[in-house]
Amino acid sequence: MSLATMRQTDEPQGTICALERVTGIGGVFMRSKDPEALARWYREHLGLRAFSEEVDETWWQEEGPTVWAPFPADTDYFGRREQGWMVNFRVSDLDAMLAQLRAAGVTVDDDVQVLDGNGRFGWASDPEGNRFELWEPAPEALQRPSPTT
Repeated sequence: MSLATMRQTDEPQGTICALERVTGIGGVFMRSKDPEALARWYREHLGLRAFSEEVDETWWQEEGPTVWAPFPADTDYFGRREQGWMVNFRVSDLDAMLAQLRAAGVTVDDDVQVLDGNGRFGWASDPEGNRFELWEPAPEALQRPSPTT
């Protein structure tokens, strides 16, 4: 068992136990000036089944990798300084998604970045100015790593 999967307990002599782990992202919650309108926007522009007072449903996403990464407090990566988070959505065709968003009048960054072995990235903003990232994973990025011993 690696140190990443173990924790010390408060029991005598520092007994080692398996670390309890989360199993995935259960929800993303954000403040909004108009929650119904923003939920509708995400449904209409990204096809995301956003929960709201109008729609009582959850989004069952496709299996795939998820990155959980704290960034420095002074990062410009999220766009506005007061934006404390950014969601990355996996997409199967980045160019088609960016074109769809542009055609709908959504603010889309012109920059598309490619990271070898990871995939292609683009960015856009919702109507309240929250920047989000779109990721078209490279095939190798979708391969689940072998379990470590």
